[in-house]
Amino acid sequence: MGTERDNSICFSFGVIADIQYADVEDGYNFMKTRKRYYRNSITLLSEAVEEWNKDCMPPSFILQLGDIIDGLNAQHKASKKALKNVMQEFKKSKADIHHIWGNHEFYNFSRHCLMSSALNSQHLGNSMTPASSNRVNSNVGEDKQETFYCYDFCPFPSFRFVVIDCYDLSTLGREDCSKKYQESLKIIRKINKNEDLNNPEGLGAAKQRFVQFNGGLSQDQLEWLDEVLSYSDENQEKVIVVGHIPVHPCAADTICLVWNFDDVLAVLYSHKCVVSFMAGHDHDGGYFQDERGIHHITFEGVIETPPTSHAFGTVFVYKDKMILKGNGRVPHRVMPYPECDNQ
Repeated sequence: MGTERDNSICFSFGVIADIQYADVEDGYNFMKTRKRYYRNSITLLSEAVEEWNKDCMPPSFILQLGDIIDGLNAQHKASKKALKNVMQEFKKSKADIHHIWGNHEFYNFSRHCLMSSALNSQHLGNSMTPASSNRVNSNVGEDKQETFYCYDFCPFPSFRFVVIDCYDLSTLGREDCSKKYQESLKIIRKINKNEDLNNPEGLGAAKQRFVQFNGGLSQDQLEWLDEVLSYSDENQEKVIVVGHIPVHPCAADTICLVWNFDDVLAVLYSHKCVVSFMAGHDHDGGYFQDERGIHHITFEGVIETPPTSHAFGTVFVYKDKMILKGNGRVPHRVMPYPECDNQ
């Protein structure tokens, strides 16, 4: 019984990560080991949007997992122009775009600027959870330098997406005088003694995440996340948490992890509703299903995808599982929900 219902698609959504567009010649990553196709990345985005639009079941929305334009744009004073070019491609989409913020957003813009930009998709949040309602009310008069970017939305009954801010604790995007900047600087300098805080030299695998291109979640945000997930537990919802940086060491290179990933996992593990955590940041991608059955998916980056390939996916959501239909470097995956595994 229930097989027919479980085999019907509830909804679908598209995912793309680390576009990092810049109108410059191809280059390489910091270690000079990976080629980056800066100018062609917008072409791959355009082709992804075209594919989503012509799908017989177009996605209900698109998750843009952060690093939409590259930090090189700031060096060339081209940040606004580059963002405008990329957003013109996204405007061709029939579906709404949910934007996550990564380190390259903060290389190009301040947090204050991002809050009033087209990359703030909080208006797409449709949550009625007490935690989100309280957060909207508390934002009135809040110090804009200390706020964090997060929201949740429910695209289909019994399913909720939670967008988190992985650079809530960060030296990127905040003014030097802000409390969170000072707190973040103290966190990273306690462990990373290098002059260049993006340099992981001497940290070892267990601590190499303490570099400037990563960040963390404040206690306030962890408490907000906990409240949202408690609501989902009570209402028997399935939750997909979305952020730029991975939170499980087995789902990405250990240099590409949230500073306090263990605190984030502790919150996720205290709730039965979480079925997946989706991130970008590590351009190689990754996947791991942890001991709680949560699917940690790190999506491959567009920026390091050759012009002859692709890096985007469409996730088809069922009552008992999610199926990722990958394109190019993004592999196909069938992901049963924890309680449905082995059934």
